[in-house]
Amino acid sequence: MRYEEFTIEGRNAVTEAFRSGKPIDRLFIQDGLQDGPIQTIKREAKKHDTMIKFVTKERLDQMSDTGKHQGVIAYAAAYAYAEVSDILERARQKDEPPFLFLLDNIEDPHNLGAIIRTANLAGAHGVIIPKNRAAGLTATVARTSAGALNYTPVARVTNLARTIEDLKKEGMWFVCADMGGTAMYDLDLKGAIGLVIGNEGEGVSRIVREKCDFTASIPMKGDIDSLNASVAAGVLAYEIVRQRLLRP
Repeated sequence: MRYEEFTIEGRNAVTEAFRSGKPIDRLFIQDGLQDGPIQTIKREAKKHDTMIKFVTKERLDQMSDTGKHQGVIAYAAAYAYAEVSDILERARQKDEPPFLFLLDNIEDPHNLGAIIRTANLAGAHGVIIPKNRAAGLTATVARTSAGALNYTPVARVTNLARTIEDLKKEGMWFVCADMGGTAMYDLDLKGAIGLVIGNEGEGVSRIVREKCDFTASIPMKGDIDSLNASVAAGVLAYEIVRQRLLRP
């Protein structure tokens, strides 16, 4: 396992971290806050014997990476990246064909967090990101995922194209988002599938696109030329969900 220490900010994210069993070293709460969500967090902290420190809003502002701490910051002991094999095992345990998100150099942590959230809600078994030239699992990502990061494993790999080749040997096939691709409604997206989403500006890189079996486009009727990466991921993911729900 590879570990990256990080902070967790925001009420929902901190509550979900406690409930999922993530080890929390220290909890900082803005002095004077007594509302319901704060009381819930205090109860969770006591259940887990977590030290609580009450501090000023100014102190939390200084500690915050996101600027949106909502009066609560937790220091997690560490976040463990999964291995790709862990994600495949998760699909096996659920007796489902693997459904993975592969993100080709997503640089905006808000997009990464939103995509992890979508992956969780769409029933994907995990997310794979590259080690270099891409956002990692920062506090902003954890907060934007709205707790999904505690439940959806994220693996980090050195070479995304090689990982796709390896996963093909496991019986998976891959579809990438591309404006020049086949309309997504005309593709068979059932079975063991990896959805590949590209960089916010440049899309899926050529070397990764060439490893994919199909390219899928999203029909668009508006006056601008593309969707945000996380929105595109959501639209394509739910076409996959729709097809997986259909009887074979």
